Amino acid sequence: MRVAVASDHAGFSMKDDLVDFIRTLGHQVLDMGTDSLEPVDYPDFAEAVGLAISGGEADRGILVCGSGVGVSVAANKIPGIRAGLCHDTYSAHQGVEHDDMNVLVMGARVIGQELSRELVQTFMAAQFTSEDRHLRRLKKVEAMDARYRGSRKEGD
Repeated sequence: MRVAVASDHAGFSMKDDLVDFIRTLGHQVLDMGTDSLEPVDYPDFAEAVGLAISGGEADRGILVCGSGVGVSVAANKIPGIRAGLCHDTYSAHQGVEHDDMNVLVMGARVIGQELSRELVQTFMAAQFTSEDRHLRRLKKVEAMDARYRGSRKEGD
């Protein structure tokens, strides 16, 4: 699987470790940055991961910032992105199985390195069930996205 991974400066150390870890799981990694502890703006990195997925360069994404909230909000602005903030393994697999979550988001100031690895492993192993009830709900989410996306203006 091709995985786009990125973080802001607060998540850099965790992201850096996860890039190597994901490769040991046999996946191809697209490291979208950041590349240091120098302060950066998280929306830039959330956008990079989202566009890699929506553009077909990556199958899934992983984002890390201090709390996880900022990159989650930013990534979910991109059509087709279903980013979920997870700090437990149940959410990491259930988000994929039921909601077709394609971006795992974590907070580096909330969880430790070992848990981040468990979450990544769980997320990467999970598959969308495609059960009728989940497909029906996903179509409703996609319809909401299409309905409201047209009503927003650039820069709002």
